[in-house]
Amino acid sequence: MPMALIAPSILSANFLNMEADINMINNSEADWFHLDVMDGRFVPNITFGMPVIAAMKAKAKKTFDVHLMIVEPEKYIEGFAKAGADVLSVHYEASTHLHRNLQIIKANGMKAGVAMNPHTPIELLADLIEDIDVVCLMSVNPGFGGQKFIERTYHKIRTLKQMIVERGASTLIEIDGGVTLQNAGLLIKDGADVLVAGNTVFSSPDPADTIKKLKEIGK
Repeated sequence: MPMALIAPSILSANFLNMEADINMINNSEADWFHLDVMDGRFVPNITFGMPVIAAMKAKAKKTFDVHLMIVEPEKYIEGFAKAGADVLSVHYEASTHLHRNLQIIKANGMKAGVAMNPHTPIELLADLIEDIDVVCLMSVNPGFGGQKFIERTYHKIRTLKQMIVERGASTLIEIDGGVTLQNAGLLIKDGADVLVAGNTVFSSPDPADTIKKLKEIGK
């Protein structure tokens, strides 16, 4: 199996001791930081925004993968670029002009991602898959960490992988929600390139060791 990128989700970190968790990720085998931005409108939760991300960026040494779960994401693309985002994903369901949003993200020097809710058919990306750097498949309903993995995700990964290969695209498939040491192998086997892990990493007795085990699964 190809080796997957591991992206610990900061949503599950200890917000009272964030610097320690950032240092742990810096020193671990993780590849990306995954940062969930929620506005209380697109999803029923509110997390953090640009000032917090900018503060974290000053300490972090790895790629910042920012997932916008917000309405009207186009208003904030430049701001998140300045805050330190390296990969910026907007939701398909929140983007009336998705192609334009992808262009703006790239014009601001970031990789362009599209996130999709569990109910959204993957076939809707057929007309612009070549323009997408990362597709973030939600394998739980967005808004909260610690939810149960939706089994239909495996089929969606395979369908999306086939589309990417047929079109000759270099798009990465990212899985966000319910990723565990138990299902990571099958996710990678079906075509996942990036695994977002929140609860699995931060609720374990040794988060760095859990990251290492996730990384080894893809070898």
